[in-house]
Amino acid sequence: MVGTWTTSPIGRLDDLMWARPDGRRMLLASSEEAVDYVAGVYGFDEVVVGPLAVDLHGRFLHLRAPGLGVELHLTGGRALALPWPRPAWFTRWVEGPIARRLLGVNTYGVSPSGVREWYRAVSVRRLVAGWASIDGQDLGRLGAIDPPAGFGFSEPPRSPTMVGVWPLLEWPRPGRG
Repeated sequence: MVGTWTTSPIGRLDDLMWARPDGRRMLLASSEEAVDYVAGVYGFDEVVVGPLAVDLHGRFLHLRAPGLGVELHLTGGRALALPWPRPAWFTRWVEGPIARRLLGVNTYGVSPSGVREWYRAVSVRRLVAGWASIDGQDLGRLGAIDPPAGFGFSEPPRSPTMVGVWPLLEWPRPGRG
């Protein structure tokens, strides 16, 4: 999963979360602050701080992580735009069942660290083309994610999809159990 946020609680944030074929979950971000923020929500087996460039222009996404030799290019189809913003209750109880049925995703859940999350989609695009490589080795054609990546409730859609979201995160209060 590629995350690119022009605004976040820590400013601009780009990250790459992926599961290796052996099931190990990895996070790459370009700063310690970004790693601390993302890893504070999700659990990873390995985190890497290193150069990461994510460019998103409409339906085109390009990612380069030269330190890991990772390159990714994605092209999305026509966007289905959704009304925005919507209240958290609507995302959980109305959008949730629709998103599970159509994309196989959850719009609400609690992360392993206890953060309550609502993912309010603002746009959905099926990917129509793309390629990725690690150290110049092509990773093959686009396909369904199988087995699941193991990021908890916030698994990516089953089929290759680009989803714009407006996330709402609620951190646990100290002393609350």
